[in-house]
Amino acid sequence: MNDKNEFKPYIPADKITPEFTVTSVVMGIILAVVFGAANAYLGLRVGMTVSASIPAAVIAMGVIRVIMKKNSILESNMVQTIGSAGESVAAGAIFTLPALFLWANEGKMDKPDMVEIMLIAVIGGLLGVLFMVPLRNALIVKEHGILPYPEGTACSEVLMAGEEGGANASTVFAGMGIGAFFKFVIDGIKAVPSEVSVSVKGFAGQIGTQIYPAVMSVGYICGPRISSYMFGGGVLAWMVLIPMIVLFGADAILYPGTETIGTIFAAEGAGGIWDNYIRYIGAGALAAGGIISLVKSLPLIIRTFRDAIKGMKNGASTDTSRTAKDLSMKIILISILALTVAIWLIPAIPVTLVGAIIIVIFGFFFATVSSRMVGLVGSSNNPVSGMAIATLLVATLVLKLTGDAGMHGMQGAIAIGSIICIVAAISGDTSQDLKTGFLLGATPVKQQIGELIGVLTSGLAIGGVLYLLDSAWGFGSKELGAPQATLMKMIVEGVMENNLPWGLIFIGICIAIVVEVIGIPVLPFAIGVYLPVQLNACIMVGGLVRLAFDKMKKEKKEKEAIINDGVLCCSGMIAGEGLVGILLAVLAIFGIDQKIDLSAKLGLPEMVANIGSIVVFALLILCLLKMSIWKKRKVDAE
Repeated sequence: MNDKNEFKPYIPADKITPEFTVTSVVMGIILAVVFGAANAYLGLRVGMTVSASIPAAVIAMGVIRVIMKKNSILESNMVQTIGSAGESVAAGAIFTLPALFLWANEGKMDKPDMVEIMLIAVIGGLLGVLFMVPLRNALIVKEHGILPYPEGTACSEVLMAGEEGGANASTVFAGMGIGAFFKFVIDGIKAVPSEVSVSVKGFAGQIGTQIYPAVMSVGYICGPRISSYMFGGGVLAWMVLIPMIVLFGADAILYPGTETIGTIFAAEGAGGIWDNYIRYIGAGALAAGGIISLVKSLPLIIRTFRDAIKGMKNGASTDTSRTAKDLSMKIILISILALTVAIWLIPAIPVTLVGAIIIVIFGFFFATVSSRMVGLVGSSNNPVSGMAIATLLVATLVLKLTGDAGMHGMQGAIAIGSIICIVAAISGDTSQDLKTGFLLGATPVKQQIGELIGVLTSGLAIGGVLYLLDSAWGFGSKELGAPQATLMKMIVEGVMENNLPWGLIFIGICIAIVVEVIGIPVLPFAIGVYLPVQLNACIMVGGLVRLAFDKMKKEKKEKEAIINDGVLCCSGMIAGEGLVGILLAVLAIFGIDQKIDLSAKLGLPEMVANIGSIVVFALLILCLLKMSIWKKRKVDAE
């Protein structure tokens, strides 16, 4: 079953079709930057990103097949290969690099140089691709039929179903327009409040919902189960923990707060308690969740690494056909060596020789693990955050023991963790893309060059995106909570300075252990504890819409078409909101945001404004229904 000679790709090896063209490269670069920026914004808001492979694929199919009238599936595959790299670079970068900005905002260091951010992102991305390439023959070719690579297989099916590429692409573009419009109404002209909250007199808890298209879309894409876990974590934090803290400790001054809990609550409400205390409990739960997921995966990780290395030793391909050509091993080794030396010697990167060695060792290990694990369990279940936490713990401890302590050591630890995090994310994405190419009959070496181009361009862009977002709102703010980066910062400080509120963190750790014992996935629940309940509730609304679609009594083919259109529309809404978020950040820097702000001019009473928010949210949900369940499609007429 796993003999590659039994498998015939969609495009035979002896057939040459357009693949690595100017059109595919330019479109791929544009989508890499667009989806990278959108996912950076999304990840900093809600603590997770979404895959860009399928949206990039349908956009490519729509443009290349429908608009340009070209019948070239491999060109479309090249577009999604390059385009999806942006999302993975963004995911790795936003999990760690904002910690440097947080320290700068606290006055502990100067803001990181944009060159430093770009170099870390680019080097991490390039290493992720280069570490994975030697594994392609062992993991993708020889284990075809054993490792499913769910996202890569799904993407190939989307591309092969190219007859509907135009309709699917129009759904993504419509979603982008919807997301952009609602984002501009909510946060641009501020016609209505961005969230609605309800509290009961005499009770410190609070419940409510945001009305953002991207946040609701995350709930739809993740589905009702993950959404409910996140919402459950939010309810625990905001309806149980906050009221208990206020009820039992109103007259107490509890570190890291500097005033009594009652004073904080009177001045800032439930949000003040969340900001001073619950975020540390959530950070403890998140850290424990990441480590638990890593420990649970440990037998698989060890077996995966062993099998992958064995496959590399015994799996040198003797096939000389077009579909078997990889980057030269000599080029790969020289490039890895050059990048390692660059990490050590370039002054802009705060990493010593010891740090560079840690990056190579951990990078190769986690790239190998990530490449095989995404083949087994999919990218969404790849414990990247657990890998990053483990790396940070070891790196910070080693740097401290070798004398690289203080702020420089903490910067070095974050730089190491950032590169490793990006390596793990990109190697998983590269594996999925090469699986798609294997099924379609793409040329591996061209795809690998495409991946390198994707990480290079998106890595260069991510520095500007992070600087822009921090200048507009600031990381750690209500608009951009940056949950993972805040957690990584806490871990590094905890090891290096031992100045954390460990009591609160241990409460979070214990919550994570209890949640794991009763069988609930820890990470989504922990993210729910860490994030505002209003955000979790908005995600839950998207999950409920998806649940309603899943329960529809329709024929299987029609139901799948409806759900798929919903996913594509939501992917578009995430991209549209992310792009407008970047635009609004630019306007905020130049002070234009104040001039277009209508909230003060309208002067609506709170009740009327809240009703307006609910109406806008209802219209947003109706737009999603229009683009999915009420959409005219061929299957309706059959």
